[in-house]
Formats: sequence, structure tokens, C-alpha cells
Amino acid sequence: MKYDKIPSGINSEKEGVNSLLETAAAEARRISLAIQEVAGTTACKGVQIKELKKWAIENSCWINDSSLLGEFSDRGSENEVYMEPENQIVYKLNDFRYADDNLETFFQRIRIHNQLFADCAYSFCGFAENQDGKVCAIISQPFIRADREASIEEIAGALALMGFMPQHEGEYFTNGEVDIFDALPNNVLHGIDGNLYFIDTICLPSDDKFIDSYKSLSPNWMK
Repeated sequence: MKYDKIPSGINSEKEGVNSLLETAAAEARRISLAIQEVAGTTACKGVQIKELKKWAIENSCWINDSSLLGEFSDRGSENEVYMEPENQIVYKLNDFRYADDNLETFFQRIRIHNQLFADCAYSFCGFAENQDGKVCAIISQPFIRADREASIEEIAGALALMGFMPQHEGEYFTNGEVDIFDALPNNVLHGIDGNLYFIDTICLPSDDKFIDSYKSLSPNWMK
């Protein structure tokens, strides 16, 4: 299976990625290409965020009040989490921390996650500001009924069955095409049905630049 960059243009529901995600990804790509043509660099995260906010407002996918997503639940290293109990949905405001210097990485990792973990796939809902005033992507997942966090051994075993082997004493897992970071007990749930749900891992194409970027940004990386 190949994990190429998201193609530009709308591609509704292709490979588990909803059409709004595809459209926003195409806009981020357009901005990146325009900057690259003028300035010769793909480092354009700040400009992409500014322009995507304008784009979201113009296209009615900007939410002014994040409390409309439900009740605030938690704050992680990159996500502000809200619970919407009536429909059993979890909303996350992702601040693009791990996108490093280009938002295309963010859209790419969402697509890969959905290919690997379809039972807890993300839906892309738009953009909003979090409580710190940062522009974020709004992504949602179904609420997972779980009885506990998965153990490190269970996580490693499940990933091994998928062809992913641990690297650097389990700091991340790889199958040679994709690297999975943050596969930790608090990010993987043991469902009441006995299955494991990888709700909050970071999935990126295997590339030294992504590993170095993750190491520089993550508070979880072994020092």
C-alpha cells in the first residue's frame, strides 16, 4: 500500500477521507506551491494558517465558538478535546504542532491514520481557534467505549500483526513505508469489545526528516 500525498481537488469519501479534508488539503497545497514559486521554499506554515482561516470563513467551515462542539474534556500536546455526549462524538482542535513548517504534513497524516485505523477514523469538520487563540483544524472521531488503556505489550503485539516493528526501544514503529509515533497506552484504548483502538497516534511516511521533526517537537520523545 502506498501513502502518497493527498492529491489536489475534491475527492469525496475516497479511502476514508471526507471531501472537506480533501478540499482543505488542496488549498494548503495551493498556498505551498505559490510560495515555493515566489520564494523557493516549502516552509510556509504561518502563511498557510493565516490563509486557511480566511478560506474557512469564506467557505462556511469556520466555527467562532468552540463550545458548540460540546463540553471541554482535556488538553494534550497538540489537541484540545471536546465531548459531544448526545451523538457520542469526540472533537479535537489540533494546533498543527507536528506539521512543523508545512501543513501538508498534517493532512497527510490524517489520511494515513484513516487508512490504518478505519475503526476510529477522523472526520475533518473545519477550523476554529482553541482556548489559546491558535487557529486549529477541527477533527472528530466516534466515542470509543473502553474499559481501560491498552498495555505496551498489547500495542506492540497489535502493530506487529500489521507489520510494524518497534524502533529505538519502542519509541516508534515502522513497516518501512509508514512510521507510527505516540503509540502509548494513553493513546490506545482497549475497547469493551476486546479490540484495540489507536485513537491518537501520529502516522507519517518513513522519512528521516519526519523523525527528526517529531523528536524536536514531542515532549514524549526519550531524552
